[in-house]
Amino acid sequence: MKRLANFWLWFLAAASATAAAADISLWQIGGSGLRWADSDSAQVMIDFTGSNNSIQPVLVSSDTTVFPLLENWSPKKAPDELGFVDGERPRAWKGCCGTSSTVDNALNLIDGSGATYNPVTSNSINSEYYTIDLGVPVPLFRFAMSTPDKGFFRSDGTPLEEDAIPAFEVSIAPDTNNDVLHTPYGPPIGEIIAEARENVNPKIVADFPLQYVRYVRYKRKNSILDEATNQSLGHSGTARKGTVAEFFLWGEGIPKRATYKTVIFDLGTVVNFGRLFWKATPMRLVDGVAEEAPDANVQIEVEARTGIDSNPDIYYEFTDMGTRVVVEQQRYQGKLKNQSAAVTNADGLGGTLTLSTRPKPGLRAGIEYDQQNWTFWSFPTTESDRPLNLNRGSYLQVKVVLHSERFDEFVRLDSLWIETSPILASRVVAEIAQLGQPNPARGVAEVPLGQRTDFTYDIKAEFATGEVGFDALRISTGSSQTEFKDLELDGVATDPAGIEVVDDGFVVQLPQRISGAYNPSLRVTFAAEVFDFARTFEGEVFNTGGTELPQPVESGDVSDAIGTNSLRVLAASAANPQLVQDVQFSSGVITPNGDGVNDELVISYSLFALPQSVPVQLQVFSLDGRQVAQVQRGQQGSGPQRLSWDGRDQRGETLAPGLYLLGVGIEAEDKSALQLRPINIAY
Repeated sequence: MKRLANFWLWFLAAASATAAAADISLWQIGGSGLRWADSDSAQVMIDFTGSNNSIQPVLVSSDTTVFPLLENWSPKKAPDELGFVDGERPRAWKGCCGTSSTVDNALNLIDGSGATYNPVTSNSINSEYYTIDLGVPVPLFRFAMSTPDKGFFRSDGTPLEEDAIPAFEVSIAPDTNNDVLHTPYGPPIGEIIAEARENVNPKIVADFPLQYVRYVRYKRKNSILDEATNQSLGHSGTARKGTVAEFFLWGEGIPKRATYKTVIFDLGTVVNFGRLFWKATPMRLVDGVAEEAPDANVQIEVEARTGIDSNPDIYYEFTDMGTRVVVEQQRYQGKLKNQSAAVTNADGLGGTLTLSTRPKPGLRAGIEYDQQNWTFWSFPTTESDRPLNLNRGSYLQVKVVLHSERFDEFVRLDSLWIETSPILASRVVAEIAQLGQPNPARGVAEVPLGQRTDFTYDIKAEFATGEVGFDALRISTGSSQTEFKDLELDGVATDPAGIEVVDDGFVVQLPQRISGAYNPSLRVTFAAEVFDFARTFEGEVFNTGGTELPQPVESGDVSDAIGTNSLRVLAASAANPQLVQDVQFSSGVITPNGDGVNDELVISYSLFALPQSVPVQLQVFSLDGRQVAQVQRGQQGSGPQRLSWDGRDQRGETLAPGLYLLGVGIEAEDKSALQLRPINIAY
């Protein structure tokens, strides 16, 4: 067996250099590719009018109210249409939930017409509130509302144009949590920007400092003017005073974010996916004119998912027996009804009896995500030329968020493209278990947190005619201390053609290509530490001599020898672990004088139990407890880590000679960690 020096790095470089080869194609939207304007299934504040098939955020202008800039409004907090995702559609609703009926439809109050309004009633004032969700935070500076146009009257003959709201409260929020949205009787959603208790003005205008606003809530309040007409508590039989016909919101600048989601694209055949790229131009408004600005504080965030059928959801209908049966989306959405929670009937004894409704045909039995045939959305990617880490698929969907941190800066997304290539095998399946425990009690491998553990990784491929196969395997363990131990082909121990340990796992070059003609089951045995409470040991297969993209390994049932059917491993600790452990310095002294000896200190340590990457910083304290330096070092995840320090603070100035306390600090999920050790600076 031979060791492969930098083999994996060589393969990646070779794949990059041959991206234009016949084996790798590019799926593209924008630029010379698919049209953004023809390919969206949901979008909020996206401008399609830019040049060369690009997209960018809508510029909000004080010339008009913002409502016409948004499309596909829903009059309900929970829209009836399937697939609603918070933040991907604007909403405006009355009271707790909203309605699509003609009366009480909140969309009547944002349609730009003073001729449409919701007639007032004698219902309780507590139920008279409206919530507007723009979908994204938009720069606003003014709220207004008005009574109906001329020509409409109350039953007593009072012109509605004079029917001012006696008392009200208007609040705004840049974003909020669902607790506020779900709280009954419409409490303020955030900062109160307008309120009155004895108002007689039919037109209300409230200016406030320009700021990002996503939510606006108007609430009718009690007034002494209501008390004069016996309306303070409602239910008097007489419609209360005050009619709103229209709300207005004015703003100026770029939304904090703009969102775009494509339709589900049929790629025509199953492919593997490689890296994600995009071409984007940061822009800045200068005297109202957009100019290129490389230093603009903007960002692009992209997610993708892929599947092997046309719909990522599974729809169910109840049967006569109360079980569920799969139905088509069209039947679920067009024919079936929601199951009501309960029904109350007379019990025959002068009282009532409440019973749960019985599941039966014609009632919806729920929607589930099709995990067998679809991946979940990928982790958000904020840099071009990054791997997507998607499973094979013949259907693709992409989400884009354009972020802006200033009212005058935005990013124009010119085009986006993804590498694809033919699959190497119809499917490559694997499952993992702790060595010696192939059938764990709970069906998933469980190991001690941070302790070196031996694992078996079983793999089996399925092939169709024409699929070229693979001759190498990469397993991601999350640890640079991984040790390869053994390779078996159909149960026979076999020397691999080569082994390379890489930063977060290892690569095994197989002695022979696996294909439809030669397709043994594979077992790899290795040792690794698990630094997360739950970790997926992802794998991928590839060809060392080919230009095709690697193919991800999928979780599944490989054989009866292992009973996990999964690549997930759980790790447990007897006590809550320290987030930062095993801190070691390369030297006890640092001499930053430029002579090449101890000019830098290398700090190694391990991070434990982090669900995702977190910001890491070096913190340096004098012996009297004063913090003298705090240097940001980017983000890191669980596992062994290392970084270097040149004795300088965050301003780039070298600290004075002396003894200090140095530590690696992180912040994660409301927990902080800092381990301090002494270090001497001498020069």
